[in-house]
Formats: sequence, C-alpha cells, structure tokens
Amino acid sequence: MTRHRLLTATLCACLALLGVVPGGAARAETAPAHYTGTLPDGATWIADVPAGWHGPLVLYSHGFGTLAPADSPDPATAQALLARGYALVGSSYDPNGSLWALGSAVRDQFASLAAVERIIGQPTLALALGTSMGGLISALEAQQGRGRLDGVLSTCGLVGGGIDLNNYELDAEYALNQLLAPDQPVKLVGYANPGEGAAAAAQLSTLATNAQASAAGRARVALGTALLNMPTWAPQQAQPPADPDGIALAQFDWLVGTLPFIMPARYFIEVAAGGNGSWNVGVDYAGLMARSPYRDTVAALYREAGLDLRSDLADLTRHAAVRADAAAIGWLARTSVPTGHLDVPVLDLHTIYDQLAPVEYENGYARQVAMAGDAPLLRQAYVARRGHCAFTSSELIAGLQAVSHRVITGHWDHAATTESLQAAALALGLGDSPAYVPFRPGPLVSHRVFLP
Repeated sequence: MTRHRLLTATLCACLALLGVVPGGAARAETAPAHYTGTLPDGATWIADVPAGWHGPLVLYSHGFGTLAPADSPDPATAQALLARGYALVGSSYDPNGSLWALGSAVRDQFASLAAVERIIGQPTLALALGTSMGGLISALEAQQGRGRLDGVLSTCGLVGGGIDLNNYELDAEYALNQLLAPDQPVKLVGYANPGEGAAAAAQLSTLATNAQASAAGRARVALGTALLNMPTWAPQQAQPPADPDGIALAQFDWLVGTLPFIMPARYFIEVAAGGNGSWNVGVDYAGLMARSPYRDTVAALYREAGLDLRSDLADLTRHAAVRADAAAIGWLARTSVPTGHLDVPVLDLHTIYDQLAPVEYENGYARQVAMAGDAPLLRQAYVARRGHCAFTSSELIAGLQAVSHRVITGHWDHAATTESLQAAALALGLGDSPAYVPFRPGPLVSHRVFLP
C-alpha cells in the first residue's frame, strides 16, 4: 500500500466512526458514471463510478463462460456497492476468445485498473474481488498486488489451480467409465470441440443414472463422485443427509448436473494450454481414496453391495493410461496455479456445498500459503448454502469490509471471524439472509506428481 493511500485510508477509517465515509453507510441514490475502454491487446473493460466519488474501488474478476467485461458479480451487488461509495471496474480478459483466459487475465485486470485510475484518480483503497475462475484470478493478483492492490476478496475460487482441477475431474470421469462400463470407452481428454465433451458427459450421465438401479452400481458411482469432490447436500433434500445412502444420492444428483458443464469446458482449457493438461498414469487410486473426506461413505456402500473396494481401486490403478502433454502442464503451472505467496491480505469465501469449486480447495490453499510463509495475510470464511458462488450481496460486502479493516489497521483482529462477518452482513440491512457459519473443510482429493 502506498504511503499516500495509507494516509487517506486511515483518515477514512477515522471518519467512518462518524458515518461519513464512502464504503460505510449507504449514500443517497445518484446515477453513477459509466466508462468503457479497450486495452492495447484488444481486451475491453468497463467501470461504474458513483457521482462525487473519492473512495474505495473494487477490481472485479468474472468467472468462466463469458467474453464480455463485467465489474460486479450481479446487478444487486453492483447497486449495493455503488450506493456505498465503491467504484467498480473489470475487464473481458483474453481478446483471442479463450474462455480459460488465464494467459492474459491478470495482466488485463491490472491494465484496466490503471486505465480507470487515469480517468477518475487514485482510490483510497483498491480491493480485488473475484468469483469462480475469477476467484483464482484474484488469488493470482494477490501474488502480484504490491503497489497495485491493497487487499483481495476471493470467492468460490478455483484456488487449487488448473492442474488440480483437470486431474480430479479426470480421476472421477475415468473411474465412472472404468467401473461401470469398461467395454464402452468414453473420450475423456483431447477434445476437438466442446461437442465431444458434451457427448462424453451424456454417456457418463447415462451410465451413472442406470447404475442407480443396483447397490453395486450406487457404490461405484459413489466412488466416482468422491473423486470428483461432490457436495453432500442436494437442492431437493430438506436437510443435509448424515447416512451413506443419503450422501451418495446427493453426490449423484450433483454429478449429473455438473458433468454437462465441466466436460465441454475441458476443451477450452486444452485450447488455452495447447494440449491435454491432465494425466492418471501412475496414480495410486487407493491412496487417493484414503485421503478422501468421503472414504467412509464409499466403504459403507461397498460393504452393503458386497463388493471389494480394494479390488476396484487396484483395477483403476492398473488400467490408468492417460498421459499429459508436458507443454500444456508447463503453461498451466505458469499461468493457472497459485504459488501460495501473498503480497496483500486475502480473505477467501466459500459456500460449503459447491459443485464446481469444491470447498476442499480451501484446505489445500491454506497449506500452500502457510508453506510460503504468508499465513498471517490469509483468512478463510464459509457460508452455509448450496451451489456455486451462491453468495448474497451482504456477505460479499461484509467480506470487503473485513479486508478493508485488515488493510487500514494492519491487523485482522476479529474482523474476519464467522461472528463478525455475520454481524457485519446483517448490519448492512439488505434483507438477504446472510449465512456465515464456522466450518473446516477436508482435503481436496487430487494428485500433482507429473509422470511424462
């Protein structure tokens, strides 16, 4: 944080006690100014700035699936942030049209921030906010944030990075194919177009659905969903299940809704990386299952079905044959995997039932940051809600306020605790039922040792 910005932010913190600082109480409704621009590489950006703005700014990183610039997660959150004095800015990323835009996203975000600052001036606080793939982007921004950003709020982020993402998805899809229909090979990597991924997803969904008719089929599907780190509470279930059958049903329901998204999406990651960025040759599937938070559920269903779990895991290890392209792994490692180093404070938010960015990501990310020696800069918090990036506006704004507290005071104090975040979200008075809860995620089941 620059000395000028620190002095300004400290003054803002003092004035906040009087309720007169942008970013505190809501301002009177005024029409924001809207700006657009194009970067030298062809990426576009947008910004919305409250009238008379002299306050904080949010650099927003959107998720996978759009080539349009966005400066907020949704219209309600944008309105709430603007009303509280935040300027908003965000870019489209890759001008070449890659949906997995990690090759240019961080560069384009910082360039968009600089372009807006040349128009409106320097903010009192510059905070990054990202969702989903954008949560990974904001985590990468935190590694390069010194002099550009003051703090980061990463939400529902793929903070395990692109290699772990590819690998655990491949593990699960391979297991479903090998255990349910080994004589019907499904194409799992090397897609020529998204349609091939969609066709593969349809094949696996049909196999998993048909398998629900038998105890053996349900057990083997549960092994696949455990490897995919699926949530354990489905939308149609009134309460979170505690029994193995209920958990397996929840994970199956999430599975058939998730495969049609993640398998076509693999094509775009492969295009960006220049090849297949995942492998399972040499993977010890018994070792993976031993680390899974869902191993007891899988074991119980295998006992119920009279199946030998060790035999199936050995079968998976023996037949694993997918090899990665070394150049693709190198590209993903350079562009799409956090190092754990932090330049600025980071608060990570996650719903505890997330089908696309498993909450278990947070376990590995915390270890990675600790190994880099930056654990004091990181805090993590959780929301008891089902679905990917299913946050309310009050939860997000409370998270930004907690990061602001850490930036201004130099200490987290109690600002990022469950109790304080929930109280701060309720105090905003947005009426959107915030649901911060204490939670400790289990380990993410994936693998990293690359065998060429």
